[in-house]
Amino acid sequence: MLELLQHEVQYLALSIMGIAYISKIFWILHFKPMKERTPAKGSHSKAIIASYFCIALPWTMESTIKKWYKWLEFSVFHIGIAIAIIASFLIPEAKHLMTPNVILIFQIIIAISFFVLLIRLTRRIFSPVNRLISHPDDYFSLFLMIIWFFVAFFAMNMDEGSIFFSSYFILTALLIVYVPFSKMSHYILWPFSRYYFGKHFGHRGTYPKIRQ
Repeated sequence: MLELLQHEVQYLALSIMGIAYISKIFWILHFKPMKERTPAKGSHSKAIIASYFCIALPWTMESTIKKWYKWLEFSVFHIGIAIAIIASFLIPEAKHLMTPNVILIFQIIIAISFFVLLIRLTRRIFSPVNRLISHPDDYFSLFLMIIWFFVAFFAMNMDEGSIFFSSYFILTALLIVYVPFSKMSHYILWPFSRYYFGKHFGHRGTYPKIRQ
C-alpha cells in the first residue's frame, strides 16, 4: 500500500494537475491580447523583465514597502510548499539525498510555513476586511495545508511505520489534484499578468518605477 502511495498515486496526481494546467493555459491563450494604440514611450522588454523580477525585489513594490512582513510570509510559505512537495518525490525516488542535515532544514522551513499559515488563517477569520472577501475555498485550502504541513513535519523523520508517513503521501496527492480546481491555482495567471503588466507600463514609459 505504501509503495502504491509513493509511486503510482503521486504520479497520477501529478498527471491530473498537469492536464488541468495545460487546459487552463490553452484557455488563457485563446483570448486575444490587448494592443497598445499610442506611441511607445519606453522599453517593453526592460519593463517586462522588471515585472517578472519584482517578486524578488520587494523594495520595488509599494505594497511590500508598507507591509514587508507579508512579503516575508509569502516567501517562506511558498518555499515551504515547494519543499514539502519535492520531498514527497525525493523520499521514494532518491532517499539517499534525504540526509539528516537536509531533513533538519526541511523540517525547519515546514515548521515556519505551518505557523505562517496559522497567522494567515487567524487574519482571515478575525480581520473584517479579509473575512468579507473570503470564500469557503479559502478556509478549506488553509485548513488542508495546515494539516498537510503538520503531517509533513513528522513524516520527514522517515519512519515508514508511522501514520504520519503514509498520511503525508495521501495528503500530498490530494493537494496536488485539488490545487488546479481551487483558488490556489491563481499562480497559473502570474506569468501572463506579469508580462502584460510590464508591457503596459513599459509602453507608457514609467519603467523602472513599477509599482503594484
